[in-house]
Amino acid sequence: MPARRRLGRLVHVLAVLLLALVAAACAPSTDQPAGPATPPPGPEITVSPADGAAAVNPTDPVAVNTTGGTLETVTLTNDEGRAVEGIFTPDRLSWKPGIPLGYGRTYTLAITAVGDQGVRSEKTSTFSTVTPGNQTKPTFVTSGGNLLADGGTFGIGIVTHFDEPITDRVAAEKALHVETTPPVTGSWYWADDQNVHWRPENYWTPGTKVTVRANVYGIALGEGLFGQEDATTSFTIGDAHISVADDTTKQVTVTDNGQVVRTMPTSMGRGGTEVVGGQTLSFWTQPGIYTVIDKANPVIMDSSTYGLPVNSRLGYKESINYATRISNDGIYLHELADTIWAQGNTNVSHGCLNLSPDNARWFYGFSVPGDIVEVRNTGGAPLELWQNGDWSVPWEQWQAGSALT
Repeated sequence: MPARRRLGRLVHVLAVLLLALVAAACAPSTDQPAGPATPPPGPEITVSPADGAAAVNPTDPVAVNTTGGTLETVTLTNDEGRAVEGIFTPDRLSWKPGIPLGYGRTYTLAITAVGDQGVRSEKTSTFSTVTPGNQTKPTFVTSGGNLLADGGTFGIGIVTHFDEPITDRVAAEKALHVETTPPVTGSWYWADDQNVHWRPENYWTPGTKVTVRANVYGIALGEGLFGQEDATTSFTIGDAHISVADDTTKQVTVTDNGQVVRTMPTSMGRGGTEVVGGQTLSFWTQPGIYTVIDKANPVIMDSSTYGLPVNSRLGYKESINYATRISNDGIYLHELADTIWAQGNTNVSHGCLNLSPDNARWFYGFSVPGDIVEVRNTGGAPLELWQNGDWSVPWEQWQAGSALT
């Protein structure tokens, strides 16, 4: 083949290759350069109550939860900037406050959660708690109004006293709890809008352990009233001291855990009534079941405190030794040597139970608050609950006094 023809063919081949290379260079590429990577989503955070919630009850659950990660930080602060301590679950998926919240506060939650790949989520939420129109504080007292001291020994019915009138008795009573060892069945009885009493059907068993709780914080008690704070007390029922004052024999028979330990002659109320200053006064020792309220040595007894002037025919004011009080309107077992001649045979008092100095001193030392004193076979109206007559109320009537019946 001539050299010129071979050269021409080579030039043609090179031209074809050059065109192919140019075409390839001009063709669009299917490989795009890598852009920025899309980050994985952060963990989800949920909060209760909802952001912006108002009038939240401070006892309602406040909870922070996360999914897709764990809680890193949770800070709850009130409107004064004070942090509220909180509790994480061991897996740090949930958080809640460690102490009760307050009334009338605004709280802010600031939350950070971190996901499995280190991605964080943040959230803030604010809510406010209810502002009560008024608050009431419960206390536990005896039927005579004395405080039930925590750790004390008594033999009494329990009274919960509220320092404000309660209009929603059902809500209040549901917040009251009596726990006993051994178990004892009992019932509450509303004496009035501020005092609710509790007792079992029968006398307490000595040694019973009693704990009373009023879980009223955050509880609406009617007409804008809320419980101010919870209350609790524990005590023990003492020995069974039961005294029976029988007007038929005019003797007081005292038993200790079922055994007679003393019999004491007495002179009780002389009986009858008298109108003084438009008020009818009774001089009976009313029949019924009393309890020991308190005692004093001496006590000043003044007839004017119940409407009988000191300078009247039957009036008096004198210091009396070894006086053990059993009613809210002033009935005592007390020393009165002047009536020893009548003790055991004649009633001459204004309503108290007169004893000899020796017997009064002994009974004073023997008695503790809550001991039972049964007065039998006397005249006059039966003892009423307000006078310290809890145990005088028949059981069916007592149960009917509960707001939950």
